[in-house]
Amino acid sequence: MSQDTVRYEAVRIGIVSVSDRASAGVYVDQGLPALKDWLTRALLNPISFDERLIPDEQDGISAALIALVDAGCSLVLTTGGTGPSLRDVTPEATQAVAHRDMPGFGEQMRQISLQFVPTAILSRQCAVLRDKSLIINLPGQPKAIAETLEGLKDAQGTQLVNGIFAAVPYCIDLIGGPYLETRDEVCTAFRPKSARRVQPA
Repeated sequence: MSQDTVRYEAVRIGIVSVSDRASAGVYVDQGLPALKDWLTRALLNPISFDERLIPDEQDGISAALIALVDAGCSLVLTTGGTGPSLRDVTPEATQAVAHRDMPGFGEQMRQISLQFVPTAILSRQCAVLRDKSLIINLPGQPKAIAETLEGLKDAQGTQLVNGIFAAVPYCIDLIGGPYLETRDEVCTAFRPKSARRVQPA
């Protein structure tokens, strides 16, 4: 058993890739591997992933989100289906299962993407709470997923724009989920001093 397994609380994370063509086997999905890669690099916690690859169908997306929350996923991340095209219904499916809205996540995601492309304003990514779970819609491209979660750094590694994941662990704390620990070289979680735990040596 590794030291990380001994020291850090286990977390179950739901990851959902929304794509008509990838779910039909027209091309290989890149969203799920990108999410798993980033989360595995960023978190010290042992992670159990619950994966879904589904088409752009609102009822099906909502059903998948509900199932993942009911299965005990403290965090659910989706990728794809957040643009303005008629088949992009991930935000509607997410809002349909929400108990509370978390608008700051969507605002920051667009601010990050605007550093790269003016079409970031077309993104409709959102985040919500359902029961004791945080659900976040992410972009569809692997590079954009990492940029959104991690933020922007200069060549020396100094943080220029905070990624959204810096706020995720404390949000999970506040809704009664596991205590998430991040690797600082990937993403430094922010918590008020009163909310920080001292990990055993």
